[in-house]
Amino acid sequence: MRAYRGGMSLERLAEIVNFSKSHLARVETADSMPPPELPALLDAAFDTDGIFGELYQLARNESLPDQLQRRMELEAQACVIAEYTCQVVPGLVQTADFARALFKAHYPRATEDTIEEMVNRRMIRQGVFLRDNPPDYSAILDEAVLRRGFGGPAVMRAQLTRLIHFMLNSTGVVQVLPFAYGGHPLVGGSLALFTLDDGAQVAWEEGSDSGTLMEDLERATARRRSYDLLRSCALSPSESAAFIQSVLDTLPDEYGPLAYPAPMGRP
Repeated sequence: MRAYRGGMSLERLAEIVNFSKSHLARVETADSMPPPELPALLDAAFDTDGIFGELYQLARNESLPDQLQRRMELEAQACVIAEYTCQVVPGLVQTADFARALFKAHYPRATEDTIEEMVNRRMIRQGVFLRDNPPDYSAILDEAVLRRGFGGPAVMRAQLTRLIHFMLNSTGVVQVLPFAYGGHPLVGGSLALFTLDDGAQVAWEEGSDSGTLMEDLERATARRRSYDLLRSCALSPSESAAFIQSVLDTLPDEYGPLAYPAPMGRP
C-alpha cells in the first residue's frame, strides 16, 4: 500500500475508505488484520478488480504461528482490556504461586527452570498495571474459576485474596457469573477483548490448547456483544467481592479425593 495509485497519500486514502490513518497504517505493515469491509473499498479505490478481496481471504484463512505473540503485543498496547474466563484466573491477576501450579498441571514434563521462566513471563505481563497510563481492566469470572483449586488451599486463599484486593484497590472491575446463570455463548473457553488507542477492537478466543486472534471488526464486535451480555447478567462488583469472600471462607483443608467423603459402603 506504499505505492499509492496516482500518488495518493495515506491521508487521502483514509478519507476515501472512511478508516483512520493509524488503522490503515497497521494494516499496511501487517500489524493488524484488515476489517472484512476494507478489501472491497480498496479494490474500488485502486481499481484492482478484486485483488484485495482475494488477498484478504488468504490472510484470514492462514494459521499464523505467532498469533500468541501478537496477542501479547496487543495486550501491552491496549488502553482497555476485558476478559472472560470459565476455568482459571486470568493471567493478568494471577499470583505467582497460582501461575506456577497452573503451569505444572498443564506441562507435567516441564523442568523447574522452564516453569519458573513461564511464571516470570506471566508476572512481567502484569506490569501493564504499573505504567503511567494503565489500561482500564474488567474481568468476568465463571464461578468454576473460584471453585477449582490449583496448588492447594493455601495457594487458592492467597489467589482469592488477591482478587478481592485488586477489586478494592485499583481501577479494575471483577465480576462473578454464578452457576445459576446457566449456559451462554462463551462457555467452554476464554475471551480477551482489547481496545487500542485509535478505537480499534481486537478479540482473542482461547480453548484448552489453542487460541484464535480476531482483528476484523465483524468477529471482534460479535465477541464484544457476547461479553456485554454476560457482564449485564453477572453479579455487581460489590456482590462479586462478597461472593469471592464466601468461597474463601469455605475453602476445604485440602483438595483431591481426600477433600470429599467416601461413598456409602466404602472406607
